[in-house]
Amino acid sequence: MTLAMTRSEREAFLAGLHVAIVAIEEPGTSPLVTPVWYSYQPGGAIRFVTGRQSHKADLVARSGRMSLIAQTQQLPYKYVAVQGSARMLGTAGEAERSALAHRYLGPEFGDAYMEATADADDIVVELVPDTWRTVDFSKMMA
Repeated sequence: MTLAMTRSEREAFLAGLHVAIVAIEEPGTSPLVTPVWYSYQPGGAIRFVTGRQSHKADLVARSGRMSLIAQTQQLPYKYVAVQGSARMLGTAGEAERSALAHRYLGPEFGDAYMEATADADDIVVELVPDTWRTVDFSKMMA
């Protein structure tokens, strides 16, 4: 029995609402590991927003690669981990920032977040997966 997800299962899972963790190579030390809000449409790239002057953005620009994992926090546990090329796409527009804020915080807190971060100088980072690793422990119960 395999616990791996099919392509359609992994893409549907990754499109769901999860706070992901990204890992980016940091020369001379351990990788930077940090949570992100992200968006993903099956078959596409993963996108998230970060500060233009952030350490995360600097490392993405240097390495051009990263890893990301999204997981459940309740039984039966599942996760999708990807590795791939990463690049900055440019300034994050209000529409993309707002979509992420509302996806993760809902209408009221999403609006408050947008107001509180109106002056943010954010960019969009795109991760194109080339390696996938998945586990779905619910397959043990089938």
